[in-house]
Amino acid sequence: MERTFNKTAVIGAGAWGTALAFTASQNGGEVVLWTYMEAEAARIRETRMSLVPVKGARPLPENVKVTSDWADVAGSDLVIVVVPSVVMRSVAQSLADVGLAENAVIVTCSKGIEKDTNLLMSEIISSYVKYPVGSLSGPNHAEDIVQGLPSLTLIGFDDIEIAKAVQKRLSTGFLRIYASSDVVGMQIGGAIKNVFALASGICAGLGLGDNARAALSTRGLAEMTRLGIARGGRMETFMGLSGMGDLVVTCYSDHSRNLTAGRMLAKGMPLDECLKQIGQVVEGVPNTLSTYQMARSLGVRTPIVDAMYDILYNGKHPSEALQELMVRDLREESVKD
Repeated sequence: MERTFNKTAVIGAGAWGTALAFTASQNGGEVVLWTYMEAEAARIRETRMSLVPVKGARPLPENVKVTSDWADVAGSDLVIVVVPSVVMRSVAQSLADVGLAENAVIVTCSKGIEKDTNLLMSEIISSYVKYPVGSLSGPNHAEDIVQGLPSLTLIGFDDIEIAKAVQKRLSTGFLRIYASSDVVGMQIGGAIKNVFALASGICAGLGLGDNARAALSTRGLAEMTRLGIARGGRMETFMGLSGMGDLVVTCYSDHSRNLTAGRMLAKGMPLDECLKQIGQVVEGVPNTLSTYQMARSLGVRTPIVDAMYDILYNGKHPSEALQELMVRDLREESVKD
């Protein structure tokens, strides 16, 4: 029997969470959009718009219930988690306690690796709940989704049939979804691309030109692939939507907070001030630390990640880090070593 979903809950009402609630609403059915602050929920209920305004955005349909009450999430059979990676454990605990449907499945859209443990977001959630946990990742900025602009993304579960059921539930005329069973690989790609987006912003801020940024993205993809395979992902995943696709959009789009932060760092702005001015989570900052830790634990060579770690956590000037990258020992081109 084909699997269907009756009640969808989106946990996290930031720009991407609101965009996914908008997407889920297009095929009908009950949709709940949850945020931890009642003031935020009240504002979204009043305006029917994201807290991060986008010109040309479509309002949330009336079948989206906006709430800050966990009781409204109870009974959901499809749960989409869109929260910063640093709060994933507390959200996972709440999901374990709230009383989801017996046959519920959970999708994490949060892009990160937990520092010290090297756990992916799906692995954190799975340590608290009994439900199947998958991931949604791809070259998707919320600003395009809420305008109904054409986009593609990837949904993954270990059980490909669950992935296909969620694929069908969320696909619309403007969001085409592909299915995968490589949950590890797609999460690695989604997390690590943020590190290279920061580096791309630094290149742009230093005025290094298109050649340098293209080289950065290409070698960043090689590092992502090496590390992802070592962690258990499949090479073809990194050539697809949640690897190369997400890397490209995050390294070059003006919507990218990581790119913006990198530009600020290149101009000499302290990291704390960069984050304050952006006013939203810049996942590349914690992801640089966790990616660096993961690479060391797996023995994977990641020179660009290492350079970003030195810039963010050891105070190295970006120009010095760049020079060190350029004068390393010459090598053959390879993603494997």
